[in-house]
Amino acid sequence: MRFILPLGLIATTLAIAPVRFDREKVLRVKPQDVKQANIIKDLAKTNQLDFWYPDAIHHVAANMTIDFGVSEKESHSIQSALDQNKMHYEILIHDLQEEIEKQFDVKEDIPGRHSYAKYNNWDKIVAWTEKMVHKHPEMVSRIKIGTTVEDNPLYVLKIGKKDERRKAIFMDCGIHAREWISPAFCQWFVYQVTKTYGKNKIMTKLLDRMNFYVLPVFNVDGYIWSWTQNRMWRKNRSKNQNSKCIGTDLNRNFNASWNSFPSTKNPCTDTYRGPEPESEKETKAVTDFIRSHLKSIKAYITFHSYSQMLLFPCGYTSKLPANHKDLTKVAKIGTDVLATRYENRYIYGPIASTIYPTSGSSLDWAYNLGIKHTFAFELRDKGKFGFLLPESLIKPTCKETLLAVKFIAKYILKHAS
Repeated sequence: MRFILPLGLIATTLAIAPVRFDREKVLRVKPQDVKQANIIKDLAKTNQLDFWYPDAIHHVAANMTIDFGVSEKESHSIQSALDQNKMHYEILIHDLQEEIEKQFDVKEDIPGRHSYAKYNNWDKIVAWTEKMVHKHPEMVSRIKIGTTVEDNPLYVLKIGKKDERRKAIFMDCGIHAREWISPAFCQWFVYQVTKTYGKNKIMTKLLDRMNFYVLPVFNVDGYIWSWTQNRMWRKNRSKNQNSKCIGTDLNRNFNASWNSFPSTKNPCTDTYRGPEPESEKETKAVTDFIRSHLKSIKAYITFHSYSQMLLFPCGYTSKLPANHKDLTKVAKIGTDVLATRYENRYIYGPIASTIYPTSGSSLDWAYNLGIKHTFAFELRDKGKFGFLLPESLIKPTCKETLLAVKFIAKYILKHAS
């Protein structure tokens, strides 16, 4: 007797082959004037360009460094169009697939032991959250704050004492799926905080007097997808009404001038804002959690990559926030402290003027909610590897970033009321 599987089931039974990026290039162009900027915009209308920096075509402007991925098929015509218009460009990555494979350049230390020098997939991260609670029950607890569209759990690790009234800092990593160095930092942070408590004077003082809430992976579904199907995936994995395009950019889905950029309206773009603010389960879980802990949360820090920046509000307006001087001071010292480790200079400033204008970001939302110290780190590097930072650079990136985060936490402990 033969069983006939329904068509839909056949499709799901046959695993979709992961996207490959053979001989795809990443180019860097710096348009010298408006005319050249418009040439890039025109090329993007007729070709499939994957914008790495900035994250969308509408940000492209004169004298701005622009990094984008282009398929092997289209790279010839793009390069000849740039040549014809006498536009200087460099090829950052010659074969994207090769670079993806080269990311994993660190050997596993001990099988079965969680590695902080390697990128870890979602299953490993979940197992690690359990392990941290088991290992440090007096200091670490795991809170399930919600689930994703695909029913994966959203876990926050609370680090510190049981007292809910103490000052707290909320940190999240991995809001954009392809920015793997970000979740790697959250894991490193939890590891270092728990390991050095009682040994390092600053860390001990911080944990004796404040709590940290750490969301190691914000965009769990997207992160899983970037491991299994498409390394360059950015958004979450929610279905969009009346569109075959999947996903919302969670960092455009917050209720902070959500409707101000028409360019985020298209579900097929990487910066799609979603049908309404907080439409996404992930965003809603985080906003509900922060609102319910608003009395204690004195700072919000989010981690992205790449471009080596320390950003603060605002993104949707060039108007400076009321405590602009204070935020500038913290960011300046924070980046100075970061540079003491490997002399790696980060630039700092408000989102809109330092990187590019954005709407619906978590940073602006948290600030508008009343958390007066909100920061976004854009971690390494400056484009040589972009989103494909090799594993051998995880530890140096985490070590220098930790110095800046410790400084911010110390400042919050002393100055935030």
